[in-house]
Amino acid sequence: MKDGHERLKEVIKESDNIVFFGGAGVSTESGIPDFRSADGLYNMKYAYPPETILSHTFFLRHASEFYSFYRDKLLHPGAKPNKAHIALAGLERQGKLKAVVTQNVDGLHILAGSVNVIELHGSAYRNYCMLCGKSYSLDYIISSDDVPICPCGGTVKPDVVLFEEVLDQQLMDRAVQAIRKAEVLVVGGTSLNVYPAAGLIQHYKGNMLVLINKTETAYDRYANIVIRDSIGETLDKAAIMPGMHGWKQ
Repeated sequence: MKDGHERLKEVIKESDNIVFFGGAGVSTESGIPDFRSADGLYNMKYAYPPETILSHTFFLRHASEFYSFYRDKLLHPGAKPNKAHIALAGLERQGKLKAVVTQNVDGLHILAGSVNVIELHGSAYRNYCMLCGKSYSLDYIISSDDVPICPCGGTVKPDVVLFEEVLDQQLMDRAVQAIRKAEVLVVGGTSLNVYPAAGLIQHYKGNMLVLINKTETAYDRYANIVIRDSIGETLDKAAIMPGMHGWKQ
């Protein structure tokens, strides 16, 4: 019997309508901590729970404390795309991968070269003034001493979805349509516990669901292929087509 890795390679080889849906586990191999694992952000001790610090109310009331935590724990400007990001970008260039739906805000899929990326929770690379709407780069956030302020006097906010905020409906609709039309849905690096994003998997109508995650998820029993291994190594090996010798950035 073929193992999950071999079966995934065959599935990728035979399909040109693949969608990837990923979470924080996709970026851990780039040195970015996830949230819910034993060493994740939510299991570290702070003056306030991370869920509180990363809430809309906390941002409005304690912007200085928010930015101290945000710069220290959520910004990773030196992080580079890993084998998973690079393999997915390669599959898109081949015309096999139609979309990447991600819960991450680190921008690594785009840095790797993926074009059709649906960033459900926003991007740390985009920031805007809450008063006048002017856009600011990630460098502006990093280089600000405390709370980044626009010349108009407004507070600059990261274009990321905080707790108590709703996801952009247009992005959700794009994600739903991409997943609904997919022949193959590959889900990786996510516990599938964060809603409403995790509920997107319910819109999948195909018959080849692949789950790549180091721990069990509630959807394992519905998957055709379950792989509990490094997502970077798994996608790198499974996505290389005959005659190719690894991806290049």
